[in-house]
Amino acid sequence: MAVHLTGSEWHVLDCLWEVNPRTVMELVSVLGERVGWAKSTTITTLRRMEEKGLVRCEMAGKGRRYFPAVEREAAVVSETRSFLDRVYRGSVGLMMSAMAQRQELTEEDLRQLRAILDQAEQGKGGGEHA
Repeated sequence: MAVHLTGSEWHVLDCLWEVNPRTVMELVSVLGERVGWAKSTTITTLRRMEEKGLVRCEMAGKGRRYFPAVEREAAVVSETRSFLDRVYRGSVGLMMSAMAQRQELTEEDLRQLRAILDQAEQGKGGGEHA
């Protein structure tokens, strides 16, 4: 399932991926600090996200506890693919080339990329040599 999130939905899910479940008041507090949302904005966003199946809610006494209904990995993969398709016509190489030419990649970025590529290479070749 492709996951397409708005900026507001990312804020909420990011909070829930960090710690879950969270009560409405916990989310109001965290989102108020992080992005300056009022209580009504948080509640409206949660209601819409529940309708879309992005979060799930359980009653806990008089309040509600919210859980993410979308895995972080699935959202990141889907949003990354959408971004690449829109901006770089699906080409990871084109994106990396643009970043490298502008010297936007730090040594840590390059180390992580090498590790990712090494892991991907091992995954593809691992079945052939086993």
